[in-house]
Amino acid sequence: MISVSEALDRLFSLAAPLSAETVPLHRAVGRVLVEPVTARRDQPPFNASAMDGYGVTEAAPGKRLKVIGESAAGSSFEGPVGDADAVRIFTGAPVPEGVTTVVIQEDVDRDGDTILITDRLGSGTNIRPLGGDFRVGETIPAPRLLGPQDIALLAAMNIPTVRVARRPRVALISTGDELVMPGETPGPDQIIVSNTFGLHAMLTQAGAEPRILPIAHDTEAALATVLGLVDDADLVITIGGASVGDHDLVAKVAAQLGLERAFHKVAMRPGKPLMSGRLGDAMMIGLPGNPVSAMVCGEIFVKPVIRAMQGLPAEPALRETAQLAAEIGSNGPREHYMRGRSEPDGRVTVFGRQDSSLLSVLGASDVLVVRPPKDGPRAAGDLVEIVRL
Repeated sequence: MISVSEALDRLFSLAAPLSAETVPLHRAVGRVLVEPVTARRDQPPFNASAMDGYGVTEAAPGKRLKVIGESAAGSSFEGPVGDADAVRIFTGAPVPEGVTTVVIQEDVDRDGDTILITDRLGSGTNIRPLGGDFRVGETIPAPRLLGPQDIALLAAMNIPTVRVARRPRVALISTGDELVMPGETPGPDQIIVSNTFGLHAMLTQAGAEPRILPIAHDTEAALATVLGLVDDADLVITIGGASVGDHDLVAKVAAQLGLERAFHKVAMRPGKPLMSGRLGDAMMIGLPGNPVSAMVCGEIFVKPVIRAMQGLPAEPALRETAQLAAEIGSNGPREHYMRGRSEPDGRVTVFGRQDSSLLSVLGASDVLVVRPPKDGPRAAGDLVEIVRL
């Protein structure tokens, strides 16, 4: 068996970044920017009013001024403003020539075309300077996972399209005679396949394009047939059949089809029977069949691989530290990813039941508490590492 960190290193060595494609900006959220983008305009493109009020050359309590015009967003006031003048101005509108301060409307009394600046006058100019947000030539670096705030910024920079990494195409294959699809009627010895659908959701959120292939039954011929359907996948994920039992055929059949195996078995819990390698042009990961094992391995191994394929740094799942809410016992010889939940005070509680078949416990969890091999008992208040789900 190899360690979790060594397994990740080997996986990253197999995960070559994918090609890039150009997409419209409105379709770029959740994609990974692969080329830096440079602003094409200043923002704001002119000195702009930050408030509704009156633009004046100099503001002082008791000063009376004549309103000579109006400046609104999309319709500016043309011409200079003199010392005895004021221009009615609205938020976002261009500041006319000569104006140094926008007096907010609450700080003036108006009578017809005349305003009086009152002693309520506040401080500040209430003017957003040209280029105060960004200037032409300022750059958004790559690689970068684009969120909604990035899309808004790119739009303001006048960027209509961006170059992003192609979404990894992932083929998901569940194995086992005991499995049927949701909605079907299972026989007396069968169960509903669940981890494939959980992994499909996880991969979709991670930016991949997963597809679920037919369930492979426990024969070499059936598994070889389904593996032959992977088509143009960048990553093939099998679920189940990666252990060493009589019906665990994935390693054997994949080897017959040309798998160049990178490793088999990782010193972790849950998820020991994990394998990987290259199958033709695709990377392959064989996950354990226990539902929680497959989902935990998805968090710890598959999601970082999907990120690396899109050109993001090859890094493990982010770990944080948190205090335990209650004591826990000693850990065994393998790195253990224990399901737990965050408490309102920021501490974490580890669930008492950690069997790798218990999806209900995983569903109630929002963290994995990471226990090093042979970690001793921990008391309430001790710091532990966590991975947020």
